[in-house]
Amino acid sequence: MPQTIFDAVCAKADAAARAQQKLARADTEAKNELLGAIADALDARADEIAGANELDMIEARESGMDAGKLDRLRFDVPRVAAAATGVRHVATLPDPIGEIVRGYHLPNGLRLQQERVPLGVIGMIYEARPNVTVDVASLCLKSGNAAMLRGGHAAERTNAATLAIIRDTIAAHGFDPSLVDTVDEYGRDGATAMMEARGHIDVLVPRGGTGLIQAVVRNSKVPVIETGAGNVHIYVDASADLDKAIPIIINAKTQRVGVCNAAEKLIIHRDVAERYLPAIAQALTEANVELHADETSYDIINAADIDAIDGDVNLIHATDEDWDTEYLALTMGVKVVDSLDEAIDHINAHSTGHTESIIAEDYSAIEEFTSRIDSAVVMVNASTRFTDGGVFGFGAELGISTQKMHARGPMGLREMTTTKWIGYGTGQVRR
Repeated sequence: MPQTIFDAVCAKADAAARAQQKLARADTEAKNELLGAIADALDARADEIAGANELDMIEARESGMDAGKLDRLRFDVPRVAAAATGVRHVATLPDPIGEIVRGYHLPNGLRLQQERVPLGVIGMIYEARPNVTVDVASLCLKSGNAAMLRGGHAAERTNAATLAIIRDTIAAHGFDPSLVDTVDEYGRDGATAMMEARGHIDVLVPRGGTGLIQAVVRNSKVPVIETGAGNVHIYVDASADLDKAIPIIINAKTQRVGVCNAAEKLIIHRDVAERYLPAIAQALTEANVELHADETSYDIINAADIDAIDGDVNLIHATDEDWDTEYLALTMGVKVVDSLDEAIDHINAHSTGHTESIIAEDYSAIEEFTSRIDSAVVMVNASTRFTDGGVFGFGAELGISTQKMHARGPMGLREMTTTKWIGYGTGQVRR
């Protein structure tokens, strides 16, 4: 990476930090007015963003981008409108800045108070996810933070069009547009510079595939909040209701295949495997899902009378690599287990710590599963697709943290703050 690019990125980050100091003093009303104006501008100029996105989509298709990434890359007029709605929702949420976390008096009369403050300059490195540009900008502005973005080559035109609208609106409302800036003009060197900009960027959040996330985690000198690749599991217990199980599995696997909360593995208890697997496999086959099955599940599915809509049933033998793979495609690993304990042990061994779901009617099995599964989110008789900041009521999300420090699970406004202590005295000295 050339020194000139590193210096340029640090200069952008320093400008963002100066702009952030003013934003941190802004009241909630001013921030909400700014967010409302950004939402209106996105709606008014949605055709511009969608036009830029179509050029990105054409190039991505020509380069052979897979269906899952193409789905994430799409930012057409309806998706821009949905993003604008998310911005308006963020404006309605309570402002976390200045919230008193706790406070008390020491015996000598010194009053201590812990309150929420912004993190500062938040760097985002992401790929083929233009909605993240809007989500991160809105969350950062509401929580008093500045944003430094590296959105990747695939969405470069879309991100440029979106950022131009956001930055114009920020400037029109009396704030420094450096609050939301990008290093996309520097390509991959810009991302490298962000990772090395310790002291200029306060925290870095990667969003993308496993390769991108791990590259940032391994190489960054800036503190990182690790967001999750999603090797997501659904466990069908011996007490499961098949009528609930099939719609949940189909929704979790197929509603959007290229997202981190889509289910990738189906684990089923041996006691119900022979009764339930043929029907589940039939439903997945009708949804064009390829099944990577262990020996037991392969034999059960292969022996069943399953009708494929187009061609043969997509059934192959699973390999050891399957259990650790996030497919982001119409592919699902299937495994039969002898017990709840085996299911939990398998999931904890192979999960990325994102989301797992149990389908069960037995309360004790549900309690055992939810208490022992070591992931950020656990669903009970519900689709894994609900793990999302917008669905959780955050308006949007910075990402879904799969680590255990600072934040875990979907990250909204409160997760974009830290705290500081203020001590109010009347002349006390320590003896």
